[in-house]
This record gives sequence, structure tokens and C-alpha cells, in this order.
Amino acid sequence: MIFNLGSINIDLVYQVPHFPAPGETLHSKGFSKGLGGKGANMSIAIAKAGGSVSHIGAVGRDGIWLREMLADAGVNVAFVDEIDTPTGHAVIYVDDAGENSIVLYSGANLALREQRVTKALETAVAGDWLLLQNETSLGGFAAGIAREKGMKIAYAAAPFETDAVAELIDKVDLIAVNEVEAKALSSMGDKVEKLLVTKGAKGIWYRDSGVVFEQDVFPVNPVDTTGAGDTYLGYFLAGIDAGMVPKPALRRAAAASSIQITRMGAATAIPELAEVKAFLSD
Repeated sequence: MIFNLGSINIDLVYQVPHFPAPGETLHSKGFSKGLGGKGANMSIAIAKAGGSVSHIGAVGRDGIWLREMLADAGVNVAFVDEIDTPTGHAVIYVDDAGENSIVLYSGANLALREQRVTKALETAVAGDWLLLQNETSLGGFAAGIAREKGMKIAYAAAPFETDAVAELIDKVDLIAVNEVEAKALSSMGDKVEKLLVTKGAKGIWYRDSGVVFEQDVFPVNPVDTTGAGDTYLGYFLAGIDAGMVPKPALRRAAAASSIQITRMGAATAIPELAEVKAFLSD
């Protein structure tokens, strides 16, 4: 079982010919509005990979539809609160090469309540996973509870914030970062047993107890890379939680994220497990 203390955002996605320069006004070539946030993306990826996941988070009254979308995707939303703070949102620019630029408003994601986290983790048992990232509050609080219960902790250290990482680095079992974040992490010491580094088109690097695994990405034509890393970690963690060994778990996650970037959007672009299996068989 995986408990994900994670962000839930309204994604406002604009297709642009290029990222705007200072003082420049651009006409968008397209617009969409949907479910996003690193936490929500990862919960949906876990669920679509066949994993069991309970999401711990919050939305405002403007975001009830996001909770319903999570539930429809197979995520347990019993611990997603409705509060009197606007739902977090992200303004996302996607250029013609599929690259993105994102501005976040945290909103309800930073207004989580300790009692709700405590209540959610009451049902956890030793060996379950707690998944954390830096788009919510109470990560350190939740990690303390998880450690007392004998849970394993995975941490997507993004957006990379030195203070947040310093608080959690000695408490987690697995850290996931991109190539830029990995350089910042290395300056803080090599303290984590399991380290997952996504390197874009250059593939994935994973170290587990001193053993290194490398996984190539599958060649596709990217349309939108938003949420690719979240898809990867969600699929990978679901595999590890189900007892898969690293090599096939890494390959399956690579296939999932490769499919995801060929579609517009973040959470809504994450493929079902059957799609991933068909992709790998081809």
C-alpha cells in the first residue's frame, strides 16, 4: 500500500510557439484545464499501474471536481479534505518542442492539517510506502509518523528546496530527482540507499544498495513533457511495492512515461497498464 501526501492542482495549460520573453505578449495556440500537481499525477500513475494508493491532500471548493477525477482513476480520496483555501493551480506554457515552463500557486496544498495526516496514517502498517514531494506542507511531520510505524519513505525532491531536502534526507529510503536536482543533492552528501535520477532523453539511472541500473527511454515524438517524471516515479514505485525487482520496474516505468509525453496534459495523459504492456510487447 502507498500513502501519498501530495499536491492537487488545477492545471491551466497554454500552447505557445516559444516561451515569452520579459515584456513580451504571446497569443496562445491552444488552452486546456485539468487535473495536475506532482502529488495527483503520481497517485494516478500508481493507480493506473495497478497499485493501491491513498492520497492525502486538500482542495478548495473550486477543486471538488479534481477529487472526483482522482477517485475515478482508482485513487482512495478519503483523506482529501475540502477547505476554505483556494485550490492550488499551475500555469503551464508548452512550446512547439513539447518543453514546458511552469508557475505554481500553492493554495490549499500548504494548508494541510496535522490531524488529517495522522488519521490517514493510522491505517498504515510496517512495510507500506509513504510518498512525499515539495509541493505540500507537513512532509517532515508525516515522515516522523511513518518512521515510527516502520514504513518506507519515497521522496520526489521537487521543486528542489534545500531546506526541505535537508529536513527529509536522513528519513527517506528512496529519493527521485532529475539531472539538475541530482547535482544539488550531491552537494548535500550521499546519504540515501536508493537514488532514482531521470535524465530526459538520456534515460534513467538508479542505484539500490550500491548496485546501479540504467534504463534507456523509448524513442517517441514528444508533445508535452509535463508530468513525465511523476508518471515515471508513480509507475516505478507501484512496481516495487508489488514486489517487482528494479530492472523490469524501471523498464515498465520508462514505457509509461514515453507514452505519456506523446499526449497533451499531465494526469489525463497517463496511460493504463494494459496500454503499457501492449507498448512493451510491440
